[in-house]
Amino acid sequence: MTFTRRVAALSLLHKFSGYPEARAANRAYKKLHACMVLLALLSLAHPSRSFGASPELETVLNGSRQRIETLDYRMSGRLTQIEANGKRTNYKFVAKAHWFPDGLRLLCEISGPGAEKTSLLLQMNVSGKVTIEAVLPGQKASSVLPFEHWNDPLVGTDFSFEDMVENQFFWKSQELLAPEKYGVRDCFVLKSKSGSQDRTYYDSVTSWIDRRILYPVHVVKTLRGTGQQKEFVYYGLRQVGGVWSASQVEAKMQGKPGSSILVIEAGSGKANLGRKDFAFGQSGVAGEKAK
Repeated sequence: MTFTRRVAALSLLHKFSGYPEARAANRAYKKLHACMVLLALLSLAHPSRSFGASPELETVLNGSRQRIETLDYRMSGRLTQIEANGKRTNYKFVAKAHWFPDGLRLLCEISGPGAEKTSLLLQMNVSGKVTIEAVLPGQKASSVLPFEHWNDPLVGTDFSFEDMVENQFFWKSQELLAPEKYGVRDCFVLKSKSGSQDRTYYDSVTSWIDRRILYPVHVVKTLRGTGQQKEFVYYGLRQVGGVWSASQVEAKMQGKPGSSILVIEAGSGKANLGRKDFAFGQSGVAGEKAK
């Protein structure tokens, strides 16, 4: 008897539960029904773990999320915009991040060639929902950055405000594509698609993730509506204190000359940060700079 017919038979026996010969089947039906309800609830609570998710997809998602959910770093470096003619504009970049029980906090400050500064506090909860506060040049106090500005160039570079966090790994729609090599690295290829409930300018994000260390080496983000793509390449992957990171990240809009490079020059992957380290207000970034 097939599973479907067995359930139907148990359902009919349930109607005649008063007869002794049906009581055992009735008890089996109740247990089966409870299990089916529980499985349905678990599937809703953990979409990536629902039926049909491959073990490899579980490995990639769990590894990527765990990497983000254990962030505790302080870093400093420079953000460089490279024009088509080779001209470079350098900005000082200081950032720190920590995952708390209620989600991620990332605080960064970008200083231009002059005295102007851009300060950001990005927060992402356990479901991947992002909020951004900013103190922009000319402003004296922080305010919530409206969603319509999330895709604006960050200090004129190819990085946007939204690009500062990797919320795509927390979207509900995740698909593992055929594996590929990127350079010499064997990679999982993960396609994350945003839904109507996700506040993002991206329709999808495809990540080439090193199979051995579960760290991205190449990412392509596709904008909603236009289909324009932005490419990110991660260079100089290294492990310090058990934590993998990239020493450089390059961002480039496809079809547009020039690119932007974020270079990490110093920092700590285990900074032991607390909530007090993410005070944000009239002075922008508070606390000690990266050493």
